Amino acid sequence: MNIEYNKSLQLLNSFHLNEYASEFVQVHTEKDLIEVLHFANSNQKAVCIIGGGSNILFTQKMDALVLHNQLKGHEVVYENDECIDIKFKSGEVWHNCVLWSVERQLGGMENLSLIPGTIGAAPIQNIGAYGVELKDIFVQLEAINIHTLEKVFFNKEQCAFGYRDSVFKSTEKNRYFITSVTLKLQKKPAFQVTYGDIQKVLNEDFKGVLSVKNISDAVIKIRRSKLPDPEQLGNAGSFFKNPVISVEQANELIIRFPEMPQHQVENGIKIPAAWLIEQCNWKGYQAGNYGVHTKQALVLVNYNNAKGSDILALSDAIITSVQQRFNIRLEREVNIW
Repeated sequence: MNIEYNKSLQLLNSFHLNEYASEFVQVHTEKDLIEVLHFANSNQKAVCIIGGGSNILFTQKMDALVLHNQLKGHEVVYENDECIDIKFKSGEVWHNCVLWSVERQLGGMENLSLIPGTIGAAPIQNIGAYGVELKDIFVQLEAINIHTLEKVFFNKEQCAFGYRDSVFKSTEKNRYFITSVTLKLQKKPAFQVTYGDIQKVLNEDFKGVLSVKNISDAVIKIRRSKLPDPEQLGNAGSFFKNPVISVEQANELIIRFPEMPQHQVENGIKIPAAWLIEQCNWKGYQAGNYGVHTKQALVLVNYNNAKGSDILALSDAIITSVQQRFNIRLEREVNIW
């Protein structure tokens, strides 16, 4: 167990915020994990887990033992003529796993191309894009209880997936280190191309031909046209969730704002958070070295050596202005540390 002290986390978070961890260790195997958790428990140290660092806003020094998930590898655990179940170690980069499935023409992950982060973080957030969510292909995950060191399995029902939500963001928050995630991929895919501009890009670039690779390439093109590359401009993607409001409230708002986009979902009406933020004139806002992206109002950015506390304050101001104008309270999608 190689512990580093006063470790800079600047290269380990997509905002590129230069905060520090009082103690830091990389975890490459489950044996490493058990050893470091036993050490943390024995010495009453708080534990924080990071993977790709793509959904985190650091606002202060991390006075904790920070574990960097480096569990790598995958294996086939089930296969028949229709599908194949793949168990990915949780430290694998999500997009690399998508590309692996695309190369083998296995359907299910293609709409989730280019989402940053690791496999292990995907079920916590129930990541989703272009009409597909992780829960649609999820089989189970394995995790180690941080305090008891017990290995536990969670199926789809036990994860209690919701919109960008799971049990790991509520009752089980900070209790488990996810070690692997098993996904079911299809050998004869049923494609989802009705969301966003996927069909348009398919028609323009691929003559409308449906395939796992063409859909993945279309999604990648769309995402790159709308979202800044974290390697070039510090950001964590969508900072806010799209709010879901009641039908009654939506009907009231549409009278005052007839141009407001609405999307019916299972538990109400989803309103695009980007539209709400734009209506409050935040798109393109810049305060020195941080601000709101010029092309996508959902994305808060670090232009150069910003402080996480400043970006957090900006998000507070956005939440307040949307609440005052629309009586809708935005929720942050990014984890605040």
